[in-house]
Amino acid sequence: MIDFGRAARLWWAPQRVREEGEQPDYRFSLANERTFLAWIRTALALVGGGFAVDQFLPDLRWGVRVGMALALLGVGAACALRAVNHWLRCEAAMRRGEDLPVSRFPVLLGVGVGLVAAVMVVVVLFGWTDGGP
Repeated sequence: MIDFGRAARLWWAPQRVREEGEQPDYRFSLANERTFLAWIRTALALVGGGFAVDQFLPDLRWGVRVGMALALLGVGAACALRAVNHWLRCEAAMRRGEDLPVSRFPVLLGVGVGLVAAVMVVVVLFGWTDGGP
């Protein structure tokens, strides 16, 4: 079971993760950090995509444009938050000599982005604009 209070405290005091187990090989910690940074880049791209949809597609129907933009922004925010949590969980597991934690988030992220992309394909194919269908 996850102790959410403890997990939240680690977000703001990551030095406490050093209290867990033993120091892993630094290469593993650096790989964990690179993975964290990749998740952050993904989050930034999703947030940028959300703003781009909102700002650069003004001819789309308001509900479609705002829906796609909010979906991208929401998934981007979730991705950034998940990056922090996953980094801490992996670091703690490595220090304790445990298996790395598994997560359904990559599947959820892929499905979320895929759904937004599918809506965008429909918009491109059918020209769902304010003056359109």
